[in-house]
Amino acid sequence: MKPQRNIRLSTQDDVPQMLAMISHSRGLMRAAGNTVQWPVGYPGEEDLRRDIEKGYSHIIEDNGRPVGTFALVHGIEPTYGYIAGGQWLDDTTPYATIHRLACAEGVHGIGRTCFEWCLDKAASLRADTHETNALMRHIVGAYGFTYCGIVYMDDGSPRLAFQRMLYPMVKPELKAYAEQCLLPRYDHFDAAHQRDHIERVMAQSMELAGHYPELNRDMVYTIAVYHDLGICEGRERHHLVSGEIVRADKELQRWFSPEEIETIAQAVEDHRASSDHDPRSLYGRIVAEADRDIEPLTIVRRTVQYGLDHYPTLSREGHWQRTLQHLEEKYAPGGYLKLYIPESRNAAQMKKLHALIADRPRLKEIFNSQFSILNSQ
Repeated sequence: MKPQRNIRLSTQDDVPQMLAMISHSRGLMRAAGNTVQWPVGYPGEEDLRRDIEKGYSHIIEDNGRPVGTFALVHGIEPTYGYIAGGQWLDDTTPYATIHRLACAEGVHGIGRTCFEWCLDKAASLRADTHETNALMRHIVGAYGFTYCGIVYMDDGSPRLAFQRMLYPMVKPELKAYAEQCLLPRYDHFDAAHQRDHIERVMAQSMELAGHYPELNRDMVYTIAVYHDLGICEGRERHHLVSGEIVRADKELQRWFSPEEIETIAQAVEDHRASSDHDPRSLYGRIVAEADRDIEPLTIVRRTVQYGLDHYPTLSREGHWQRTLQHLEEKYAPGGYLKLYIPESRNAAQMKKLHALIADRPRLKEIFNSQFSILNSQ
């Protein structure tokens, strides 16, 4: 008979079984080559009892038998205050973090059960894991988490950090349509315009919209989802093609008036940094700002990736010159990229990028590193 899984809060009486699950899962990590995460003694009895006292700890049961455990911690995670090589999708929405996921011997699917249960328990979920924890990396990928960068534990050891935005303020039917029918299209585009980029634009658009309560959140969400779909016909006209896709999609009539659909289409058309006119609405300025994604390492990586995808015959020196030209034309002081929303984090990031562009030895070092990584994939 298929197990009937249930999730409940842990009690102090569960601690012995939880410690056994932790020990078993530690053994699975070691067998898979993860020799760093969860050293002997962590998580320990004191950690588990503290989770229980705070209401964080949960037990997964199969027909009443404990087979898994995890902690869902609501609130600020101190080790997430600094993130290297990237940035969180969103820094303002309250989030919950999944920690200390473990299973009993001979039990499978505990990760799926945990993540599916957590998806409606917060507006944003975060998680971290060691780079050698292949199983956890697979789970976060399967459940739509986006890689954000590297965080460091209290002992200084690095962890890969992931986040997923749940957007509870968006109509469920609209969100389901986007997730099932629209976002998967990005999986087939070039590396600079795949799902991770769209997820960042979505998160940043919704975060920026928080400064403008008069905006329709469903419209902000939809604009971000559609803004790069036109890449299917090439980069040069992608913003205009994206607008055409919006106007042609009859499904949008379920949620928006004709006037709202036109505003969505115009905002999508206006997002491109090299456009010859400013966005025609606040909606357009929001998505244009969110699309900037100004994190220096990300900018360099996406520039190199685009070059490798579209100019495969160029030499390394040719790619370096192309990267340099693009960064100068778009991002350097006097470049064509404009910022529109004063509340965004882009202004501070732009200063960092200006400094990097001016520091040619450091920029060349980062280029060489990214070129070697991306060229070997």
